[in-house]
Amino acid sequence: MGLQWVILAGVVAVEAAVAVLLTLPAPRLVKSRIVALASLLLQPGASIVPFVAFQFLDLRWKNEHRLMCTSEICTTEERTRYEKSIFKAQRNVILCVSACLLYWCIFRICKYHKEIRELEEVEKHLKDQ
Repeated sequence: MGLQWVILAGVVAVEAAVAVLLTLPAPRLVKSRIVALASLLLQPGASIVPFVAFQFLDLRWKNEHRLMCTSEICTTEERTRYEKSIFKAQRNVILCVSACLLYWCIFRICKYHKEIRELEEVEKHLKDQ
């Protein structure tokens, strides 16, 4: 597994942990702190999207230029190597998609929490009047 895939797997794990923390029930003060921290991490975390796009394009290029081993001429070792490379490519595509999807989920959850907080402030302001 290349270094870029190890990094991407780590990012996906961190994104999953943040998404779980954002969706767990917590007291209002703790939840607002978690949302604030996640919001601060979103801006530098946006760099994962072009990184994933580049990795996905690299996978696509490798897939188009991969030696095919589908005939009977291939040895069992070549066929095993070919199938292993296909499985690795599929795993890496899943990593790319999950990194983008988790980033988007975290972004939307933070945005919803901010909107809810703003609506609660407006409601409180209207009640005070």
